[in-house]
Amino acid sequence: MTKKAQASMKPGLSMRHVLCFGWKLVILVSVAICVFAYLRIQQYSQSTAALPRKSRSLAYDFSGNPKIAFLFLVRRNLPLDFLWETFFENVDRENFSIYIHSEPHFVFDESTTRSTIFFNRQLRKNIKVAWGEASMIEAERILFEEALQDPANQRFILLSDSCVPLYNFSYIYHYLMGSPRSFVDSFLDKKDVRYNPKMSPAIPKQKWRKGSQWVTLIRRHAEEVVDDEIIFPIFKKFCKRRPSVDASKGRKNLKLQKQHNCIPDEHYVQTLLAMKNLETELERRTVTYTVWNQSTTNTDNGGWHPFTFSYADAGSEQIKRIKEIDHVYYETEYRTEWCSNNSTSVPCFLFARKFSQGAAMRLLSQGVVGNFEVSALLEAPP
Repeated sequence: MTKKAQASMKPGLSMRHVLCFGWKLVILVSVAICVFAYLRIQQYSQSTAALPRKSRSLAYDFSGNPKIAFLFLVRRNLPLDFLWETFFENVDRENFSIYIHSEPHFVFDESTTRSTIFFNRQLRKNIKVAWGEASMIEAERILFEEALQDPANQRFILLSDSCVPLYNFSYIYHYLMGSPRSFVDSFLDKKDVRYNPKMSPAIPKQKWRKGSQWVTLIRRHAEEVVDDEIIFPIFKKFCKRRPSVDASKGRKNLKLQKQHNCIPDEHYVQTLLAMKNLETELERRTVTYTVWNQSTTNTDNGGWHPFTFSYADAGSEQIKRIKEIDHVYYETEYRTEWCSNNSTSVPCFLFARKFSQGAAMRLLSQGVVGNFEVSALLEAPP
């Protein structure tokens, strides 16, 4: 073979080498991407399955008298403190604890509350809370974290500043202590558009849940909320409330309205416990009654908001109707949740919201709140 012929073959050989090297590089990069994706998914799945426990100053194992921790998440003060003072009156302090998350630097003392039982019950660690923001669930986590420091606290009730008790302390205490489960309103909303695909793979859509913010947890579930180091940061990043309509912002407003809309406090605890495969340990309903009405104001953009009970709405007949509710129907799941406690039929709700000061005063003046015998809880269902 002549030198000219050999020379004419070198470019062809060189091209084949280049193509071969290129394909090898493509395959190598593809494998690297697949391995990275696999490790990323494994990281999330393992971390959500077994998160590291935060060390606590007090032992978890407790054999003394169990307490209920009342966790008040309030804007500033407690406008219904006079009603709660009556509720806690003559109750053994060994049966309950009180924790209040208010705005930073607000102090509960003789100048801010009419009830000594709330004196200095505000948390030293607190944050500024905004409705529909991750700060709401961050404040909830702070409340649970503080209450967990007392090993006697075995049930944890999250309450707002407009909540009222529907029964006396004794009934509520036996109701909650008699159940080994948490009470968490949790359901799958097929019409829900709040799930952000960017949460995947850490939070798969099939684990996304919706429900009431006002939960009642057993101690182990409260620990799951406090110890979570994976789900909360994802909520903080990808679950945000869309800004209200503001026509004055023009095109900027239109851009804002295209943002994904998510209300963290209506999804966080429910989704976290679903991710932990703990739903079989729940009564999937809340014990706090709320009536929802649709606002027609432009500011709220037609959003749903809780109905506020006024003096006229807080009569004995209205409260009686709430107490007689024995089941909750979840339309999106075609599920009826019959309210029971250890196979015994019980009223669904122990608390209700939102109540004005006038409404709370009427409840007291008519003796509507309380006066319910514990023995009724133990009676067999009809």
